Amino acid sequence: MTEESPRTEVRRIAGRIGAEIRGVELREPDRLGPQTMAEIRAALLRHKVIFFTGQHLNHADHVALARRFGAVTRLPGSQHGTHPEGFPEILVVDTAANEARRGMRFEERLRRKSERHDSGWHVDVASVVNPPALSVLSCEVVPEFGGDTQWTSLVAAYEGLSRPLRQLADGLRAEHALHAGVRLLLSDDEDLEIIRKRVRETLVSLHPVVRVHPETGEKALFLPPSSVSHIAGLLPWESDGILDVFLTHLSRPDYTVRHRWAPGDVAIWDNRAVAHLQPADLPHTDYRRTMYRVLVLGDRPVGPDGFVSESVRGEPLKDFSQSGGGEATGPVPE
Repeated sequence: MTEESPRTEVRRIAGRIGAEIRGVELREPDRLGPQTMAEIRAALLRHKVIFFTGQHLNHADHVALARRFGAVTRLPGSQHGTHPEGFPEILVVDTAANEARRGMRFEERLRRKSERHDSGWHVDVASVVNPPALSVLSCEVVPEFGGDTQWTSLVAAYEGLSRPLRQLADGLRAEHALHAGVRLLLSDDEDLEIIRKRVRETLVSLHPVVRVHPETGEKALFLPPSSVSHIAGLLPWESDGILDVFLTHLSRPDYTVRHRWAPGDVAIWDNRAVAHLQPADLPHTDYRRTMYRVLVLGDRPVGPDGFVSESVRGEPLKDFSQSGGGEATGPVPE
């Protein structure tokens, strides 16, 4: 049985990106009717990231909500990270969980080794050949202060380039890999272990620098700094110079929105059209932040010239329900 909500309200919260959806109850998402789902999807495609407050989803409802948008996916095996018992589709986003798994403040350590101040901007799982279409994030615990997330519109970033730069970007490809935005040193034993894992097990893909959105036809500057290693076919100094122009431009404040989390909030974003930035201030607080993320399966990016993303190393993401729903085997990079 489904129910329609005549009270759906879309309230914009920034100039180029972001909206809050009111009048929708996401618990028991199978009860959301086709009209309500169509309104939510239309708002998502237009505003790129949408927020719902006071939802307090349980894990079953969280997975069910993501499935209303398409097949659910995840990285294979322990590469996926920590998940709640009985819900392998969900990723626990929690510093304490990562510390227990890796034995150190891994995210903070890598952040301090960033090549650029903005290297934290990322598209979820961009190193696979078919990055997720959507991300659905549910908030359970937030600190008293800090812990905000930011999103930037890659569509607005593309549209904000001068015409000659758009024309240049339209024909370029970039290689994406895990931890590409950090500088790892052979003289550091912990770095060396990460390097060994990357060489042995990492995922690498070649994506168009400009991605044509499969539903809207909009062009997006698909260059999340955390995963881009270089522009293919260019000399290193050429690649670095062009990337510096694009990456500096990508996260201009007028393309972004920032969300202050409260328990029960849900954010859904179009992973094909935005990059996001996790909070960098959590190490400076004594508070825990716990989120849960589910990913919706995507397709291979396609460029304006028809180039379709290619896998350099690793397998595409798959429909998790079709893969048996268990702990799939596969490469296990950190």
